[in-house]
Amino acid sequence: MAKPSELRAFSADELRQQLDERKEDLFQLRIQNATHQLEDYAQLASTRKDIARIMTILTETVRAEEDENDYNDDEE
Repeated sequence: MAKPSELRAFSADELRQQLDERKEDLFQLRIQNATHQLEDYAQLASTRKDIARIMTILTETVRAEEDENDYNDDEE
């Protein structure tokens, strides 16, 4: 997974796409775990942390865009 500094370079749409992909990965890992096919249990925790990291950066990005829009509206 990308580092937070690398994630901050993505747009909000790209972050949402990354988030959807990680959620799908987590779903697949949970299925593998339920059917006793998962060999590396650390992947579950790692994927959950990746999701949290992406959600945090996405929130920062969206709020920054909103603040920028509010700032631009105030100048007019």
